[in-house]
Amino acid sequence: MTRIVIAGGGMSGLSLAAHLAVADHRHPVVVVDDGSRPVATRAWASWSSGPGLLDAAAGRWFDKIRVHVHGRTTVLPLGRYRYRVVRGEDLVAVVRRFTDPLRHFTFQDGHVDGVAEGGVIVDGRFLRAGWVFDSVIGAEPEPPADAQLVFRGWRVTSERAAFDAEVPTLFDFRTPQRNGASFVYVLPEDEHHALVEHTSFAAPGTPPDETAQRDALAEYLAEVAGAGDYEVGSEEHAVLPLRAARTSRRLGHVLTIGARGGLLKASTGFAYQRVQADSAAIAESMRRHGHPFDLPEAPARFRLFDGVLLDVVTQEPAQLERAFGALFRHRTAEPALRFLDEATSVPQEWQLFAGMPAATYLASARHRLASK
Repeated sequence: MTRIVIAGGGMSGLSLAAHLAVADHRHPVVVVDDGSRPVATRAWASWSSGPGLLDAAAGRWFDKIRVHVHGRTTVLPLGRYRYRVVRGEDLVAVVRRFTDPLRHFTFQDGHVDGVAEGGVIVDGRFLRAGWVFDSVIGAEPEPPADAQLVFRGWRVTSERAAFDAEVPTLFDFRTPQRNGASFVYVLPEDEHHALVEHTSFAAPGTPPDETAQRDALAEYLAEVAGAGDYEVGSEEHAVLPLRAARTSRRLGHVLTIGARGGLLKASTGFAYQRVQADSAAIAESMRRHGHPFDLPEAPARFRLFDGVLLDVVTQEPAQLERAFGALFRHRTAEPALRFLDEATSVPQEWQLFAGMPAATYLASARHRLASK
C-alpha cells in the first residue's frame, strides 16, 4: 500500500494529517518532525465563515472586532464570519483524535534533511513514500519577497482593566510610523491579560529595530490602553517574507504545503484558514482521484492586488492606514473579510476600493503588469 509522508509536524502538517484521516483514502501516513519548533507552544488567530474540521481546537470565538483608523475607533460586527483563536496544544489534541494508529497514522521523530521524488531523507536515511507533502524544505528557488511583515508581541498582565475581553483589536494605527507602515494588534484573554503586538510592513531585507518596537509597545500600553503598571510574561517576534507571486508547489509526487507552499496571504500575513481550506482540498483530491493536485486556484487578480498593496505601502507607509480605512469603512467587517478571503466579485471590489488614491494604485499595477 502506498505510503504518504508529511514532512513537518507544524500547523500545516498536522492540519493535513487530520483531513487525510477523515477522507478515507486508506494510505498509511507518516508525519516526520524533529521537535525544533514545538507546535504546542504556538497559537493562531483567523476568521472563517463556516464550520471546519478542527473547530474543536478553537478555544475562543469572537463575533466583533475593533479597528482604530483616521483617529476614530469603531467596533464592527463580523456578519457571517467569526474570529477564532487556536492554541497549539489544543490543535495537537484534536488532531490526535483523528490520527490514531488504527487509521494507519504514525508520528516519527527525525530531522528532514531533504525531499525528493520517491521519498524523504530523515537523519541521513531515505524513507520511501509514494506521496510527499513538504512543509519544511520548499521549492527552489522561492519567488522574491515583495515585502516583509515584522512583528513583536508581548503577553501582558496589566494592573488596570485595560482590555475589552469580548473584542479583539484587529488594527490600531495610534503608534509611530517612523519605521514603516505600522499598527498595533490586541488579542485579549480577559480585562487584565492580552497579547499586544506591534506589526509593520517593511521593504524586503529591512532589519527590525527591536528597540523601536519595544518602545512602541510600551507607549501604546501607557498612553493608548491605559494599562498602568504591567508585566510582560513573554515576548514573541518574527520576520515573515511576503510574496504575491505564485509559488511552485508541485515536483513529481511532492507537493509543498503551508507557508512554504505560498499559503501565507501576502497582504495580511494570515495563513491558518487558508491552510485548512488547502488541506481539505488535498484530502478530497486524494480520495477522488488518487493524487493531490485537483486544487482550486483563486483568480490571478488577487495576487495582483496583494502585490500592488505591498508596493504602495512600502514606498508610502501612510497609505496602509488609508487602505485599511477604505476596506473596513462599512457597517460590518464582512465585505472586507470576504475580499481578503478572495471571495468577492469585481463589482464588489470596485466598491471596496473607493476612497483609495486610484492613480497611485493604478501606477503600481501598470508597473507590475509591464514587468511580467
